[in-house]
Order: sequence, then C-alpha cells, then structure tokens
Amino acid sequence: MLLPDNVHPELTLYYNGAVLLGELKKCKRQSIIDLYQNVKLKNNMSFSTFILCLDWLYLIDSVKVIERGDVEICLLKD
Repeated sequence: MLLPDNVHPELTLYYNGAVLLGELKKCKRQSIIDLYQNVKLKNNMSFSTFILCLDWLYLIDSVKVIERGDVEICLLKD
C-alpha cells in the first residue's frame, strides 16, 4: 500500500506499530501501562494511537495480551 505524499510517517500506524515492537524487543513482556509510558516518553504517542497500534499488531499476530494484562511480542524466535 502506498501512502500519499502529505502524510507524515510519524503519524501512521505502521510507524507507531514499529515503535511499539521496538520497545517490546527490549523487554519481551510489559504491562500495557508501562509500555504506554515508555513509548510516550520517547515518541509522544497519544493513547488512542497507542490502542489502535496494539489492536493492529494483535490482528496481525505480532503481539499477544496475556491473561493478567501484559503485552508480549510474538515475532522473536530465540
């Protein structure tokens, strides 16, 4: 999918999803609140964008939500 010229990459779900995955690569499992705080400090992401990115990453099987509310990355094969 091609993006229009007037869209700033830092506002897209692709970019912000990659930021979330990068943060989860550092620590494979984080609580949703801790993950949001870490991402917000570095990227100033809004909470609604954060939730949309989590939904998208969940739908494409990149992350999973553990029963107690932690988010875990699914892509790493160690």
